[in-house]
Amino acid sequence: MKKTFKYLKPFIPMIIIGVVLTFAQSMLSLNLPTLMSDIVNNGIVGQSIDEVLKYGSYMLYVTIGFMVCAIGATFIASKVSAGFANKLRNAVYSKVQKFSLSEYKKISTSSLITRTTNDVTQVQQLTLMSMRMMIQAPLMCIGGIIMALSMNKQLSLLFIVVIPLLLVAIVMLAKKILPLFTSLQKFTDRINQVIREKLTGVRVIRAFGSQAYEGKRYDKANKDIYDVSLKASYRMAILMPVVLFVINVSSVAVVWFGAHLIGDGAMQIGDMMAFMQYAIQVLFSILAVTMLFVMIPRAMVSVKRINEVLGTESSIEDKIELVPNEKFTNPGEIEFINATFQYLDGDEPVLSDMNFKIKKGETVAILGGTGSGKTSLLSLIMRFYDITSGTIKIGGVDIKEIPLEQLRDMMGYVPQKAMLFSGTIESNIKYGKQNATEEEMIRAAKISQSYDFISSLEEQFNAPVSQGGTNFSGGQKQRLSIARAIVKDPAIYLFDDSFSALDFQTDKKLRDALSENVKGATIVIVAQRVSTVLNADKILFIDEGKIIAQGTHKELYNSCEEYKEVVLSQITEEEAINGGK
Repeated sequence: MKKTFKYLKPFIPMIIIGVVLTFAQSMLSLNLPTLMSDIVNNGIVGQSIDEVLKYGSYMLYVTIGFMVCAIGATFIASKVSAGFANKLRNAVYSKVQKFSLSEYKKISTSSLITRTTNDVTQVQQLTLMSMRMMIQAPLMCIGGIIMALSMNKQLSLLFIVVIPLLLVAIVMLAKKILPLFTSLQKFTDRINQVIREKLTGVRVIRAFGSQAYEGKRYDKANKDIYDVSLKASYRMAILMPVVLFVINVSSVAVVWFGAHLIGDGAMQIGDMMAFMQYAIQVLFSILAVTMLFVMIPRAMVSVKRINEVLGTESSIEDKIELVPNEKFTNPGEIEFINATFQYLDGDEPVLSDMNFKIKKGETVAILGGTGSGKTSLLSLIMRFYDITSGTIKIGGVDIKEIPLEQLRDMMGYVPQKAMLFSGTIESNIKYGKQNATEEEMIRAAKISQSYDFISSLEEQFNAPVSQGGTNFSGGQKQRLSIARAIVKDPAIYLFDDSFSALDFQTDKKLRDALSENVKGATIVIVAQRVSTVLNADKILFIDEGKIIAQGTHKELYNSCEEYKEVVLSQITEEEAINGGK
């Protein structure tokens, strides 16, 4: 609770003003029935025009004051709730930005989207209703009871029966609705996930003709929400008729017993009318509290889910102070010392006893079978995860001592799955370097072998890119992703199987262009193709999370049977001996 509602602190002055206006509004509202009672009891007929104008002006002033206070209180409540939601949403977003990949796996992406949008909206609505009802309703209820008692104590006994009945109904309802709202938010996460998978995987779904299967998945998720929402609505629907029935029966009871009291001379007509108004105000204030209590369970579920995000600490500790450049004894050098890594939910290490050094300016290839730990190794260099034991150094400095922003600023990373953002080709390339010049973009495009197809487009670098880059082929997306890393001009390039969608000729041209134009930079290439790694300065051959051999292609081909077997499965023996030539 504290983690969420601490973002209300900046709005405390406005909340106080809102409370004052709500208090004034309630007092004016409580004053109107008494004024009406005086007019009726004194009799307006036969009074002078001055008396009529006096009473009329007084009621008009009270009404205008009530209206001004109501508008002011509503305006402030709206501004506070919207501002609170804005700060809370920013806090959740900022917190998520600091998460490591482990936290993203722990709390799914679809759930994080729901918590940032739907859950924050629920809290915003609760804040708005609370500022209006949580203050006004108790004032109207207590004030109404006091004023009703001043009118007639005998009729006020009615509240002893009515109020406890309504409170019991509210408590019972809240107990039954809370579990349903908890389930509803979980099902909302689920349907978001299903829809997200359906939209992003539409090509695969259609290619395999799985529309019917995906339709069933969606129907199941949608029906879960429907069933829970319907059950909650049924239980909530019971409340309103019960409250209105009690209010109407109470009004009839006031008239019935009030008529007898008037007949006995123990009560005046104006007092009975005022008493009825106070009774309605009391019961409607309870109704308002009821509606608030209906919102509270769902909002509390949302608060709990938001707190879970805000209370989750990243497993990666980020340093604040930058490491001075002179402390990097050999910028661009990467060294693994007895490094072992295991995922939090894993049963055994993904990488074990990794020991190797990549010198500045070297091109090092990482080769291995599927699931051998190649991508995990690059993730450790980028510090998407922290190693379980051992040390990783960049330029002679332990990466845990380097602030994440400084560490990642040293690297140009091209992921296994080419990812483009909606916008233009220019905006995607400049994602690597915001202030890149046109010449730098052209250079990066030429090195990545993407300049030819960019220049063939009508708008060239201003050509639009759809979400995910779906308007480009797989090879074009990979080349644009590579250009984005090249324009950054980093000290270290990390290519995670980034040439897989390229034909062999383009692959070779790109690698040749890299070696010619990024001299002095360290290049680490994860690859499945043997032809991509043959000319690397060093090859790390990984199997089941361990380095079983490292050296040049010629050294490994002559000394490592496993490496030789992989090479010969892709190229001929003559090509292997001649280095792919």
